[in-house]
Amino acid sequence: MNRPSDHEHLDEQMVKMEVNLDDISGEWLGHVMDLLFESGANDVFYTPIYMKKNRPGVLLQLLCSQQEISKMKKILFAETTTLGIRYYPLTVHRLERSFFNVNTQWGEVTMKRGIHEGLTLQQAPEYEDCRKIAVQNNIPLKRVYEEVWKCLGEVIEK
Repeated sequence: MNRPSDHEHLDEQMVKMEVNLDDISGEWLGHVMDLLFESGANDVFYTPIYMKKNRPGVLLQLLCSQQEISKMKKILFAETTTLGIRYYPLTVHRLERSFFNVNTQWGEVTMKRGIHEGLTLQQAPEYEDCRKIAVQNNIPLKRVYEEVWKCLGEVIEK
């Protein structure tokens, strides 16, 4: 049975791609990350590593659907210094997701809920909503998060 992507499901059509880089600048890495996300990567992340001859380097890893492999390879070969890409099939267990709004004294913040077998296991405010409120009201971001959690407690108690 095909279920909407916001329902809990196993995504068996995912790939993890990775490259070791020891001769690329941090500015380039930021650019590469942006390009990969814009081209359909689900996640992109870097890990510091040590390579041959104890050279410091970076392990760039990304997750994408199998349909996106060609696009990701083109970006990695064109925009990094790698001479080879490793990729592995991967299954991702995705929780059901739902969204709701919390009203704070500065405006609405969208909350994301992660649901497993009908039980809420995760919930968090959307960062961009909180950041926007913080900037518009010239208040610390952590203050916005504190207010959201306080308001959420009031919502739950009602």
